[in-house]
Amino acid sequence: MQRAEHTAAYVLHHHPWGERGRIFELFTYDHGRVSVFAQGVRGPQARLAGVMQPFVPLLVSWAGRGDAPRLTGAEPDPRERRMIPMPAARLMSAWYLSELLLLLTIRHDPVPPLYQHYAAALDGLRLEAAPQRELRLFEKRLLDALGYGLPDLEEEQFADPAVADRLRPQLRSALDRCLEGRSLKTRDVAKSLLGLGRPGR
Repeated sequence: MQRAEHTAAYVLHHHPWGERGRIFELFTYDHGRVSVFAQGVRGPQARLAGVMQPFVPLLVSWAGRGDAPRLTGAEPDPRERRMIPMPAARLMSAWYLSELLLLLTIRHDPVPPLYQHYAAALDGLRLEAAPQRELRLFEKRLLDALGYGLPDLEEEQFADPAVADRLRPQLRSALDRCLEGRSLKTRDVAKSLLGLGRPGR
């Protein structure tokens, strides 16, 4: 029996389940990455539809057996002040961070520092900080948490966005080794958008 009460969480991804339900992939402070199912979150009478949104710090509760227990409650985390909407220009970057967590973390393996790093990266993107710095710094911290850290990289190097962006190939190579051939949908979409913006397209 799985049970959690008011645990800090973010929605990483969700997809339909049945006629009015959804499966939510959550990244939580206390339990790591977990799946939960919720009924009544689709349609005009959906009670939690406006709450279970990505990039918003939440307090969630669940109970049940199996790999996807039932979501029993969710509310914005009143301890946090991250209520500023994610700017549209930063949504792809935020989805990229979420996709990395979906592919590279293990279910039910809590890593509280990584949860805090994810929250900090979303804050930086939301508050119009340099996206190159936020993305590259999160990649470095994720690699450290996975045990594939690059010992020659120090966090101070990421203070300058231009320097952080020059570290991208090194970080990308390390992440690709962790991904073991799995592709990132956010990368594919970003490449497609860049292609559409080129002359003659």
